[in-house]
Amino acid sequence: MTRVYLARHGETDANAEGRVQGSLDPSLNERGRAQADTLADEVAALRLAALYTSDLRRAYETAEIVGERIGLALNVDDRLAESFRGAWEGRLLRDIEREEPEAWAAWRAGGADFRFPGGESLAEHSARVEAALAAIAAGPLPAVAVCHGGTIRCALAARRPEGLSSFNRIAVPNAALVELPG
Repeated sequence: MTRVYLARHGETDANAEGRVQGSLDPSLNERGRAQADTLADEVAALRLAALYTSDLRRAYETAEIVGERIGLALNVDDRLAESFRGAWEGRLLRDIEREEPEAWAAWRAGGADFRFPGGESLAEHSARVEAALAAIAAGPLPAVAVCHGGTIRCALAARRPEGLSSFNRIAVPNAALVELPG
C-alpha cells in the first residue's frame, strides 16, 4: 500500500523557549539534530521512494539528516513551510497570551477564519499544504515530507470532521512522524 508520511523538524532554540517561529528561519539546536538522527532511523524502516521538505532551514536540516541516512535526494516544496505568523513571529507564547488575551483565545479556538495578526490565515495555510500533499501523492510513494507542526496540524485537521477547529487539539512534538490518513 502506498503512503504519505509527515515528519516535524527537530527542535530549535525558539521551540525550547516557547517562541513563535512561523516564517523565521532558525537552525536546529543540538537536541534537534539528535532528534533528526533518531527520526532518520525510524524513517529508514519505511523504504521510501521520495523525500520532501519545506524550504525553511529547520525542516531542511532535519530532512538532510534523514536523506543522508536513507540515500534519497531532497525535493524542496515551499508550500510545506510553516504559516506566516505576522506580528507574533519572534515573540514568546506566554507574552502573547498575557498581552493579547482576545487574539490568544481566537487562536486557541482555531478555525478556518483565524488569521495571525498581519499574517496568514489557517485556511490559506491549509490550502497550500493540501496542494503540496496532492503533488506528493501523485509522485513516487511511499514518501515523507519533513515540515512543521502547523503544517502537519493543517493536514490532519483537514481530514477530521471538525476541520481546522481541531487544529490546536492536535499534538505534534518535534521530530514526530505521522502517517497521513487515507
